[in-house]
Amino acid sequence: MTRRQKDLHRVLSLFLVLWMVETVSGARGPFTGTHMSSPFSASDVKQTPTADCREVCGLNVSDRCDFIRTNPDCRSEGGYLNYLEGIFCHLPPNLLPLAVTLYAFWLLYLFLVLGVTAAKFFCPNLSAICTLLKLSHNVAVSFCPGPGWLGDRAVWLVAQERPGRAGGPGAGVLVTTVVAGGIAILRPFTAASRPFLRDIVFYMVAVFLTFTALYLGRVTLAWALGYLGLYVFYVLTVVVCTWLYRWQRRRSLVYSMPGTPEMLSDSEVEPVSSNSYDYSEEYRPLLFYQETTAQILARALNPLDYRKWRNKSVYWRALKVLKLPVEFLLLLTVPVVDPDKDDGNWKRPLNCLHLVISPLVLALTLQSGAYGIYEIGGLFPVWAVVVIVGTALAAVTFFATSNSEPPRFHWLFAFLGFLTSALWINAAATEVVNILRSLGVVFRLSNTVLGLTLLAWGNSIGDAFSDFTLARQGYPRMAFAACFGGIILSILHGAALPSALVARPPRAAGLEPDGLLVWVLAGALGLSLVCSLVSVPLQCFQLNKVYGFCLLLFYVTFLVVALLTEFGVIHLKSV
Repeated sequence: MTRRQKDLHRVLSLFLVLWMVETVSGARGPFTGTHMSSPFSASDVKQTPTADCREVCGLNVSDRCDFIRTNPDCRSEGGYLNYLEGIFCHLPPNLLPLAVTLYAFWLLYLFLVLGVTAAKFFCPNLSAICTLLKLSHNVAVSFCPGPGWLGDRAVWLVAQERPGRAGGPGAGVLVTTVVAGGIAILRPFTAASRPFLRDIVFYMVAVFLTFTALYLGRVTLAWALGYLGLYVFYVLTVVVCTWLYRWQRRRSLVYSMPGTPEMLSDSEVEPVSSNSYDYSEEYRPLLFYQETTAQILARALNPLDYRKWRNKSVYWRALKVLKLPVEFLLLLTVPVVDPDKDDGNWKRPLNCLHLVISPLVLALTLQSGAYGIYEIGGLFPVWAVVVIVGTALAAVTFFATSNSEPPRFHWLFAFLGFLTSALWINAAATEVVNILRSLGVVFRLSNTVLGLTLLAWGNSIGDAFSDFTLARQGYPRMAFAACFGGIILSILHGAALPSALVARPPRAAGLEPDGLLVWVLAGALGLSLVCSLVSVPLQCFQLNKVYGFCLLLFYVTFLVVALLTEFGVIHLKSV
């Protein structure tokens, strides 16, 4: 097998795993638009109107619970808890301030869950996959944008029930400005020139296709197939450009001179700096002894380092106490592979448990557990089959391996850990979106204002945590590339495939642009891309804090203009 064939095999292997997960989990999703989703949702698809869920606050107290349970506009698209029922069915009206306060604290804790999962489990496994498959980080994020893309396909179909929301383009602008700008502020860096230009040009083409659909007022099968063709062309471009770049490096003298500007602009390796002190050498025992299986399991499941605990501040300790339950649960359910360690972070008893628990978590988090509780033949639930198969694999692995040496297939745990952590992030982000939507109902925020603010922020929170964590850990290029490159994959899953299903001949999916606001949103997204396309090359791809703050200012200006348009302050003169 030639080197070119090996490179193609690695890319397709990673893409195949992600495609399988998306195919299984894409029947429904909470995200109406992030950089891991299509830039525009189909929230304007024509549908028979239903009663607005915000009207519940104007009803009699005795009628509110029935209204919440019977009105389709009040149903949550996924998640495990029904927050509106908790407010209007299980608590008296005088305890509404208490319910809002509890929801706010729960929301903050979910942010903590997202941060821990992204920093200690999702990002390390993603980095390990890049190392194991010998993929550059820029190529990896083009096919593996992050956790938020898991539910994108159904947004175009589910949004038919939620007319008037601007969460899709609102979050698209947020990601290309706030998230991208935040990365530049957290860790100024030099962007990879060719991957950046490639991704942003394809992104702009996708936005142009969306403009076309809005102008025509419908989604045709030809339009959906055009999106599919765009993604196929994008995949071929990424693979061919990667081959050409590596071929040029091998044939050029620049390959042996890593300090030159050419290597710096397109370097696929980012130095990782760490200021944390390594206590392991100081406390390493003088005499070597063999740990028992029980000791290995106990140490692997212990999220607290007592040596660090003694030297930390009270604030750090209080925050650590809040993190302990989350970290313990994640250690128990998510394997982490570390190629930098001699043993690859192999923990035989814990990894064997992962073979049982991680697939069970996957089954119970896909579609909020809908797949896991499905009964095969009406008798045997899927989760029970998963447990039986996982137990058999764990038993074989336990007796066929040793504590001291990892098996040859240990690298597969990186994929298992990546998928499990991505679904944990997706589940937590789903709860965030549902809480924010419930608060929007309580405070009677309009659907458009809700989509521009709370839902757009909530929809982006899982991916923003992942990108900011990557930047802090020394991978700003990888995080920045995800803001632009990952959108192409999400357009395929979040827009093209559902639209192809809806727009099968002889019918087409109708779009009803919501007046001037839709064009403000679309124009802002296109303008943010043009600004980055022009300004980044002018800075010689050196992205600093000034560039980041300019993007933040752009988003604030966009948000003000969009809200003024929604409230009628800015409007078109009637002819």
